[in-house]
Amino acid sequence: MKKITLLFLLSITFISCKEPENKENTLSELEIEEGWSLLFDGETTNGWHLYNRGDVPSAWIVVDGELYCKPDTFEVEHGDLLSDKSYSNFDLKFDWKISEAGNSGVFFNVQEGEEYPTAWTTGPEYQLLDNLGIHKEYLENTTHWSACLYGFKPNLNPVTPNQSGEWNYSRIMQKDGVVSFWLNDVKTAEQDLKGEEWKEMVANSGFKTFEAYGKSTSGHLALQDWAKGVSFKNIKIKEL
Repeated sequence: MKKITLLFLLSITFISCKEPENKENTLSELEIEEGWSLLFDGETTNGWHLYNRGDVPSAWIVVDGELYCKPDTFEVEHGDLLSDKSYSNFDLKFDWKISEAGNSGVFFNVQEGEEYPTAWTTGPEYQLLDNLGIHKEYLENTTHWSACLYGFKPNLNPVTPNQSGEWNYSRIMQKDGVVSFWLNDVKTAEQDLKGEEWKEMVANSGFKTFEAYGKSTSGHLALQDWAKGVSFKNIKIKEL
């Protein structure tokens, strides 16, 4: 009996000493020690604004701890949501889910100005896609699949995002102009944005008409507007 009681007490002690699970849109003590910062607090759109339009009412709202691009709304502005801050060397991680047949993205190294009509005319894109729900013809171009460096290269390793309405975990890291992507812990892309290969790729792409496209290795982050709904949470960044 004493032995059973001792085991019970030890188990209670072990459970009480375990680190509590991290809440949504918060930083753990370890993340704080490692230098991570929250880019979304789960309650407001503080730290973000609509590209080229500033802090105006928009389709980007907060619902149940999700940063949500509300579909079918016409009383507010639509557009890509831009981080107030710019970043150069960084590690970005975020969760996302999208509507059926959804097609969105996260841009980085975005330059903001009246001379640039949209975020994608300057910033490369981490593609967000419902691979399982999109029409098959779209998937014939393997540089358009989810987690690709959109429009340039197929994924380094095979990975399929979770179906529409389910959360995925993504990561974008940039160090000295070399960018890498992950989807659900699978590495999907790596590209030196300073090298000749990148310059040639852009010159032979549909982005060649935009003079500033892919030229910078520093800039804003942007979440792409998707008219049928896309959500983000746990958006965290560490400057390297």
